[in-house]
Amino acid sequence: MKFKKTYSYALWSAFYLTLLSVTIGAISYFFIVQLFGISTVLISTVILFFISFFIIQYRAEHFIYRRLKKIYEDVSVLDINDLQKDSITPDIEKLSKKMQKFVEGKRLEIKNLTERDSFRRDFLGNVAHELKTPLFTVQGYILTLIEGAVNDKEIRTKYLERANKGVERLVAVIKDLDMISKLENDGLKINMTVFNILELIQNVFDMFEMKAKKKNITLKFDRVYEFPVFVSGDIEKIEQVLINLIVNSIKYGKPNGTTILAVDSYNEGQFIVKVNDNGEGIKQQHLPRLFERFYRVDQSRSREQGGSGLGLSIVKHIIEAHHETILLKSTYGEGSEFSFTLKKAK
Repeated sequence: MKFKKTYSYALWSAFYLTLLSVTIGAISYFFIVQLFGISTVLISTVILFFISFFIIQYRAEHFIYRRLKKIYEDVSVLDINDLQKDSITPDIEKLSKKMQKFVEGKRLEIKNLTERDSFRRDFLGNVAHELKTPLFTVQGYILTLIEGAVNDKEIRTKYLERANKGVERLVAVIKDLDMISKLENDGLKINMTVFNILELIQNVFDMFEMKAKKKNITLKFDRVYEFPVFVSGDIEKIEQVLINLIVNSIKYGKPNGTTILAVDSYNEGQFIVKVNDNGEGIKQQHLPRLFERFYRVDQSRSREQGGSGLGLSIVKHIIEAHHETILLKSTYGEGSEFSFTLKKAK
């Protein structure tokens, strides 16, 4: 059985101490032999060796433990409860590895906390900005009406309509914030049912037909589907995904453009739903962050288009709650393709 490396320090220390003791005892060797005999000297030497070994081992562990305990007490981020005396060893190499592993873990914790704090600050700033803009707009129109414009029927109607749009934007932001909060804190309850994804897509097309016509954008399938395509998922949540993706394609699509929906087989157990547009596309540097809350590629143009800035983040949460995948391909100046997978109905 391999001798434990952790005892090498105590072993050699005991050996040197015993050797020193024997050397000192050799001076009075003849006196001891005459009094006790040679066998007594040998037994005493062995006993001295083992006693020295255990004393040195205990003292070394106690010494290291006290020093490490002092480090834990001095460094506030280290928890003294994480330090177990049983794990302390005089093997400095092994001890260094343990400390290095511990410090690396704490470093990652600190990094994560720093990133969360930075994300929290950005999130609060974005929420404040999203709410401030429509609030100030509504306030401005109302103050103008109070100051006398209410007597002019044409101005009154126009300003009330604009104020109403501001209120609608506020409601949209608050609703999306509420949904994001539920998705991230309470989790998303998925009511799995079997439904025809083609029929659901057509319903969304019908819902936004007028909105698309205002920009002369055509909503259509990539081909004629002869048979229904049945998938398994939460029909209401998937409808929300389709709404968000199709509305985005209309908002950022080119006038006289097209939004094309396709449903293809992804693998033996999944379909993939693709939303293609020939709009302005997205630059590559924006793609990794596009599903972040409130992230906007073009701040000024996005504000003009309206919306809460949470649509794609909601899409990502819903798809991930289904344990499915959301994908994005885009070429700047040519268009974008958002796609997501869904389980095939059994």
